[in-house]
Amino acid sequence: MKTIVILISGRGSNLLAILEARLPLTVAAVISNEPQAGGLATAKQHGIPTRVVDHRLHRERSTFDEALSAEIDVFKPDLVVLAGFMRILSAAFVGRYRGRLINIHPSLLPAFTGLHTHRRALAAGVKLHGCTVHFVTPELDHGPIVIQAAVPVMEGDSEQSLAARVLAEEHRVYPQAVRWFCEDRLNITPQGLVTLKAAQAASGALVSPPRDS
Repeated sequence: MKTIVILISGRGSNLLAILEARLPLTVAAVISNEPQAGGLATAKQHGIPTRVVDHRLHRERSTFDEALSAEIDVFKPDLVVLAGFMRILSAAFVGRYRGRLINIHPSLLPAFTGLHTHRRALAAGVKLHGCTVHFVTPELDHGPIVIQAAVPVMEGDSEQSLAARVLAEEHRVYPQAVRWFCEDRLNITPQGLVTLKAAQAASGALVSPPRDS
């Protein structure tokens, strides 16, 4: 069974979605850069160890990243999951966890990288918006895409109503992506694309289409 560490900065709604999915894995710790992050209470309620690495105590990004990685490495995770972690990570940090660091972004990447994605989607007049789970690379909000979910942009949508519709899909696809990783079903090709191995039945036969529990 694989072990994951989840990084948060806020209320931790994606953290809760992963916990409620009851995936075949161990959540070894939840770490936040914000001492008052609501998700820390959620983790404690589930009996999960928590740690805080306050970025305000570090004048340099590099020293913060070093302190954060030191806390992560205590738990020897197979996967580090960014779940609303609102810090830009250095290339050295990303390289340290290459191929085992994933993030969820509230847009259909490569569209609308960065912040205020829902506002920008409405301003652009797009008809579809959504979310993307991807492996993290040094380039912000880029990296091999694992899974995406799209939602329609409705006439009269506000930033808040669109965000709520996207968030519901985040809660659905992020646990799925974590499950696939922990089942060794994800492969990154030399071209930087993610392929998904088909599920196997107990007999070893391929099941098509894959059935996910």
